[in-house]
Amino acid sequence: MAATFQNLSGGRLLLNVVTGGESREQRAYGDFVDKEGRYRRCDEFPEIVTGLWTGEAVTFDGEFLRVESAQLQQLPDPIPEIYFGGSSPAAGDVAGQARRRLPHRGEPPAAVAKKIARIRELAEQQGREVRFGLRIHTINRDTSEEARHEADRLLEGIDEATIAKVREGLKQSESVGQRNMLALNRGSKDNLEIHPNVWAGVGLVRGGAGTAFVGSHSEVADRIEEYAALGIDEFVLSAYPHLEGAYQFGEGVLPILEQRGVWQHPSPVAATSSVPFGAQRAAS
Repeated sequence: MAATFQNLSGGRLLLNVVTGGESREQRAYGDFVDKEGRYRRCDEFPEIVTGLWTGEAVTFDGEFLRVESAQLQQLPDPIPEIYFGGSSPAAGDVAGQARRRLPHRGEPPAAVAKKIARIRELAEQQGREVRFGLRIHTINRDTSEEARHEADRLLEGIDEATIAKVREGLKQSESVGQRNMLALNRGSKDNLEIHPNVWAGVGLVRGGAGTAFVGSHSEVADRIEEYAALGIDEFVLSAYPHLEGAYQFGEGVLPILEQRGVWQHPSPVAATSSVPFGAQRAAS
């Protein structure tokens, strides 16, 4: 299936490997492996599938997965990039054992730097390299005041009862990353700027990535450079509404990054291949 999507899309497929949802959800689907076990199982899957994608006849006998002389008739071109994320120790161990892009949620730089250092150390012990990504939203406008006003406008549409209900549900999550997001906003609309131009308001009513860059085009570019300096290679960005946010970012922030030499517009050939944002950063 991945090979078909990759070939139909002209090489634009990127895959995010997820270990599964909450344990209670997994059991409802007949999966009774605990969280740590799911991470170990998740580590076996890419080893098998990447071998298949290269045209090998794969025989693998793991703790959870087993195949014998498996081979694909159709190969993806190019081989899709694999993303794998997680904040727990088990997730870090898995990420350090393979060449995968590890997406981080938009925590303050110090927290992100600490995770990068730990996983990079684990990868080096295995003789491997791991690339890192950041999953975050953006609210960028011509001025800081306009961006903050838009963030405030989004908050105005959320009542306290909704925040409390969503928070109570998210608190049941086994995800370490989700607990980190909840700690950043504390369930309150007050004091949501956790770092200059990094705003935790999204996580009040949304699971997963709960922070956003909020500021002028130049300020958002500054923050991207700051996180890139920590070792972030790629940025997975979104906005509300999605289409308008994409235009705001493309017209406001990208030209600044291009002018500073930290990003370059992809060539027509690169634009049709699997070239994520961070991979387009110009060499300094």
